[in-house]
Amino acid sequence: MITPMRVFVLMFNARTENEGIHTIREGDAESGKLRNKILMFESEDDATRFALMLEAQDFPSPTPEPIDAEEIKEFCESAGYEWEIIPENTNLVVTPPELNVEETDWQADAQKQDTVEDTFPVNQQPLEEPELSDSELDKMRRKLEGLL
Repeated sequence: MITPMRVFVLMFNARTENEGIHTIREGDAESGKLRNKILMFESEDDATRFALMLEAQDFPSPTPEPIDAEEIKEFCESAGYEWEIIPENTNLVVTPPELNVEETDWQADAQKQDTVEDTFPVNQQPLEEPELSDSELDKMRRKLEGLL
């Protein structure tokens, strides 16, 4: 019997009725050919580092959750998503996305159910230039690199 491969994915509102999975949207926004990809981390530590880097970029705080890799692959196939396994100790560099989704599925559900008081500011427009100086950005970059 083959032992199932356990991986870690990033979840928002983990283990609640309003949970959502972190995806990366790739493709060409202008042509409308966008696709979502779920990252499956072999290492919980790597997933945690990635979650911290997302948080540092003002994303909502995701939680690494263990799950069977085959289960995620089946979910991706049914939802039309792509997936990628991130090997342990991979130096995964996170760059800010060109655009964020205006409203996530899990945020919409929360608003409908009126169970979440705070919403997170995200927009569909390209991110504006940061109001930080180059030296401040370099300092933040060094701190993030120190997490790796």
